[in-house]
Amino acid sequence: MEEEFFGRLKEKVLPYFEGGDGHGFDHVDRVYRLALKISEGEDVDLDIVRAAVLLHDVARKNEALNGVCHAEEGARMTPGILKELGFPDEKIDAVIYAVSVHRSSSGISPKTREAEILQDADRLDALGAVIIIRMAEASFKWGRPIHDPSIPVKEEYDGTKSTLINHIHEKILKLTPDSFKTSGAKEIANGRYDFVKEFAERYVGELEGKI
Repeated sequence: MEEEFFGRLKEKVLPYFEGGDGHGFDHVDRVYRLALKISEGEDVDLDIVRAAVLLHDVARKNEALNGVCHAEEGARMTPGILKELGFPDEKIDAVIYAVSVHRSSSGISPKTREAEILQDADRLDALGAVIIIRMAEASFKWGRPIHDPSIPVKEEYDGTKSTLINHIHEKILKLTPDSFKTSGAKEIANGRYDFVKEFAERYVGELEGKI
């Protein structure tokens, strides 16, 4: 597909997004760039990868309003959007599939390389310096503490957030580099994972006057 098509697709999906929840279109932009990066050297259809990335969170606002699964709802919305813009019919099912399985918390393991790349790129955006800022902004917005040693870290993430440091241990550091599907994502994840781990350790260490 020509570059002009993906520009039109971006314009089409922009109204479905709003900022402030960590999953605005800035998140999609980051995932898009990561997906292109980890697609290098892979035997994949970039039309499918690019379209799936741009559409993967198209139902996020719907999820917030109505409680629907944004991956499932996004998959339902995908064919109408792509057909309207003239995306090749024979590739639409692959895009629908990638959108439907991108949510790693669902426990679904993608069966196509394009879907694996989308899931890997989406998960990479939950590691590194950007996620620290996103979590800090959310903590300030919702009045949650950065750290409270009286609140124990949960063994399993239950979907609730107590403190930023606890969330790092309960969820973010479960995104280990070896849990990614593609070699490109694993390489990027190594540095991002180490950064988040060091940040959590240094923050607590500095608060306690140990370092």
